[in-house]
Amino acid sequence: MSDAARWVPEPAKDSGYGRTQFERDRARVLHSAGFRRLAAKTQVHTAGSDDFLRTRLTHSLEVAQISREMGARLGCDPDVVDVAGLAHDLGHPPFGHNGEDALDAVARPCGGFEGNAQTLRVLTRLEAKVPGAGLNLTRASLDACSKYPWQRRVSSRKFGVYADDLPVFTWLRATAPAGERKCLEAQVMDWADDVAYSVHDVEDGIHGGYLRLGPLLADADERAELCADVAATYSDETPDLLREALDLLLADELVRATAGYDGTTGAQIALKRMTSVLTGRFVASAVGATTSRYGTEPMRRYAADLVVPRTVRNQCALLKGMALRYVMRADGAAQRYERQREILTTLVAALCDRAPGALDPMFAEMWDTAADDAARLRVVVDQVASLTDPAAVAWHREHVG
Repeated sequence: MSDAARWVPEPAKDSGYGRTQFERDRARVLHSAGFRRLAAKTQVHTAGSDDFLRTRLTHSLEVAQISREMGARLGCDPDVVDVAGLAHDLGHPPFGHNGEDALDAVARPCGGFEGNAQTLRVLTRLEAKVPGAGLNLTRASLDACSKYPWQRRVSSRKFGVYADDLPVFTWLRATAPAGERKCLEAQVMDWADDVAYSVHDVEDGIHGGYLRLGPLLADADERAELCADVAATYSDETPDLLREALDLLLADELVRATAGYDGTTGAQIALKRMTSVLTGRFVASAVGATTSRYGTEPMRRYAADLVVPRTVRNQCALLKGMALRYVMRADGAAQRYERQREILTTLVAALCDRAPGALDPMFAEMWDTAADDAARLRVVVDQVASLTDPAAVAWHREHVG
């Protein structure tokens, strides 16, 4: 039942440097093929569309850095939270959340698709490291990667395990309390993800000219509509409570200083200062609130739950809402998203018809040993989910036309 245990036992390995099992986990994720592919997968903007904008890879590196520092301040093993940050998006398909929705629709006959459940599948099955176990990470690291430790259910779009991955999921959760509580390291990673996603997507949006704070500062109706958007998508709070948090956020001189962003050196410095301060503030607030509740002794696994102050959580949600409203819903985005969904949907259908010959060798092997049509569909979905954005377009051109 050790936190350092692995699903498939491995021979002892001594490099002479005294590396811990969790340091080995970190190296396995960092050197994995799936991690490299994140360089050409969409975060919010299409990967490769602008050299400044973040991809899934740069986002994951940032989440890992925030997770490691926040976790270390709380007393978590820094490598465990680092692993979770690096690995948390390994299951994301081409075209970001839009691609996730497309694959979920076509994968319904085999249980659907969800990026976090796919991450567990990549870590424990699809990465080629240990036969039958993927990267064969330790129990603690796998549990730290589990943002949604439950199967699919009607009440939530998010879930963390497919039915055929339940054996390894049951094993990694063997030391967890009964129920669906996330370990502290997973909570740290989850908050680091929210912070990085919200702050950095706003930074990218401002730099790219998609998001301008001037109209938001000047127009009360626009602020009200933003709060209504956030209440409907990212928060359980009422628009009025979100408005209070938004007013505090927009009153900050560091935020106001970015309203006239024009790409000059001074403007870039102001933008980076806002990004840095907001990230530090959101992290420090969570660390401070957690240590105030649980004390300053090292906290790991299920010894504590992360505490995020309400106003800070609301401001984070509001920043997500800005990216949604002004970037993801920008002119032309709907047509682009529709085309991306069409690419993935028709590619899955074509590969099902042409498998196993059209699949990569490892997926062709899985197809040949699959038990039924649902299992074969899952193999094709695994194949498509592994592709980068450019590869998905190229495969579609080759197999669909």
